[in-house]
Amino acid sequence: MNPNARVLIFIVAYNAERTIEQVVRRIPATLKRYDTHILIIDDSSGDDTFSRAHDLEKTGDAPFSITVLHNPVNQGYGGNQKIGFSYAIQNGFDIVALVHGDGQYKPECLPELLQPLIDEDADAVFGSRMMTRLGALKGGMPLYKYAGNKILTAFQNILLGSSLSEFHSGYRLYSVKALERIPFDRNTNDFHFDTEIIIQLLRARLRIKELPIPTYYGDEICHVNGLKYAWNVAKTTSYSRAQDFGILYERKFDVSPRDEANPLYRPKLNFASPHTMTLARIPPGARVADIGCGSGYISRALSSQGCRVTGVDQFPPAAEAGQERFVRHDLNDSDFPLDAGAFDYILLLDIVEHLRSPERFLDSLRQSRASEGEVKVILSTGNIAFFITRLALLFGWFNYGPRGILDLTHTRLFTFRTAKALLEQSGYRIVEVKGVPAPFPLALGDGVLARMALAINKALILISKSLFSYQIFIVCTPLPTLEYLLDRAYASRKEKVERAV
Repeated sequence: MNPNARVLIFIVAYNAERTIEQVVRRIPATLKRYDTHILIIDDSSGDDTFSRAHDLEKTGDAPFSITVLHNPVNQGYGGNQKIGFSYAIQNGFDIVALVHGDGQYKPECLPELLQPLIDEDADAVFGSRMMTRLGALKGGMPLYKYAGNKILTAFQNILLGSSLSEFHSGYRLYSVKALERIPFDRNTNDFHFDTEIIIQLLRARLRIKELPIPTYYGDEICHVNGLKYAWNVAKTTSYSRAQDFGILYERKFDVSPRDEANPLYRPKLNFASPHTMTLARIPPGARVADIGCGSGYISRALSSQGCRVTGVDQFPPAAEAGQERFVRHDLNDSDFPLDAGAFDYILLLDIVEHLRSPERFLDSLRQSRASEGEVKVILSTGNIAFFITRLALLFGWFNYGPRGILDLTHTRLFTFRTAKALLEQSGYRIVEVKGVPAPFPLALGDGVLARMALAINKALILISKSLFSYQIFIVCTPLPTLEYLLDRAYASRKEKVERAV
């Protein structure tokens, strides 16, 4: 609990000369128990909103101290919120409560809405008009708005995996610490700012609590174009979900906790993936070099089936990775640190696309072979020719993001043809080439829908590997280098001469 909380009542105002004074006077005096301040920002109104609000500031005729600001250029509903939230952060407030200057949301509800934030049980509190059955209609909400609200909210809950009763109430309170964690400054200045900030809160795993509020519709003027608003809400929600699939990317939605593992770097051991395809090809007891072993998912699985695993990565894996040996090495910096000939299999799973020069690395790997033995290299990488990226490019989208084929850390992009060319021109013989479906279970959950999507994707790969494969899977062998062949020729000559003597 934070009984000494600094609370900012932030009133957004536009053409609210008839209501602004009454809204301020209706703020309960019980909030004096906290260090409470009122901020009013007039968004370049065409009436006397600013002067009415400024009179309250000058006379002190209000239960709380008031600061009134004026935007010389209209910033829009979202833009005005950005400025107010920035004010809260810069002035060290703990909580900011958003109140509308037209009186549509009841200021008398503030003490109840504040309580979960005071108790530190939530990061954001939303007043919902939909938690009371038919309460919004009884409060005067038009039927078409009620239906639209319900439909849009249901759509958003499905896409975002949330369970809010309402996405479209403007009565909101935020922990300032929560606002500091999300890039609200990148959001739209339009009315769907409210949707974008909810998406950011959800993606940042911040706690949202809803409490019921009464609905009031008076003679206030609505400045929202309903159809445009619905379209923008549906579009921005869909974009944020598409970002989880690596299809689109917007920085404002890149707010997942930094300690959360990239979902496409999680183990993919229970569905068709480079991991399962690799495990199916490596027999028990094989000597395996797991290059770029990361957290050690595949090393652990190989070790559990009796393989002897050596890991190579810039950073040590978890202690339970099951590796016999670990070599710390930056693959971009110097020659390959192992004798490739000492292994039966060398794994390059989702590695080459991260390297500054895959060609130099593959040359170094091939040249490192100092001992005899048949070694196979298993390589996987994203397929930039996947039909989703082709379709996106058709519409002018080529968006790098935190995961997927266009991962921000990728330095090179490949198709089946260019991946094969990379290997062949680096002195490798292609043994097997397969297409890998998209990792639907990671994006959709490991359920019926994901399994159906995988099955469909597999069938489409049979029609066109290049078009419908999300990843490329190649098994190859490094051909002997000329130096190796020359050394072998000298050794063979010596052997034959000795036999002839």
